[in-house]
Amino acid sequence: MIALLQRVLSARVEVTEQTVGEIGRGLLVLLAVEPADTPADVAGCIDRLLRYRVFADAEGRMNLSLLDAGGALLLVPQFTLAADTRKGLRPSFSTAAPPQLGESLFALAVELARRQLGVERVATGLFGAHMLVSLTNDGPVTFWLQNPVRRGSA
Repeated sequence: MIALLQRVLSARVEVTEQTVGEIGRGLLVLLAVEPADTPADVAGCIDRLLRYRVFADAEGRMNLSLLDAGGALLLVPQFTLAADTRKGLRPSFSTAAPPQLGESLFALAVELARRQLGVERVATGLFGAHMLVSLTNDGPVTFWLQNPVRRGSA
């Protein structure tokens, strides 16, 4: 799985002019599923996202996780993160999971996040939809995470 994690003051996802997910302070995570990903990979990714220390402590250091800081999580399915862009002028999506696998593992990610944070602290985008994502990045703080790290990955 690939996750692009952004610390935000607020974030929102709209589909056909309707807000489908919205949070205040917390993390906006664009999440891509790769073909070899398993439910165990999803569990590891969500655990890592919730515990990744990107919020400032009393001394201004990034020592607090989303669990520590008490913020919200907006998960957005984003298959284009898994694109192969190593050559040419057009991305190849053969490195992204097929839609059925992607949708099922994204749903599992949402379920696992809601178990740990509570339903009220987890919002989502809509799998397979054309989404408009807006955010106020706090910092800016943005990290690209891959879980698990596969052989040959950078």
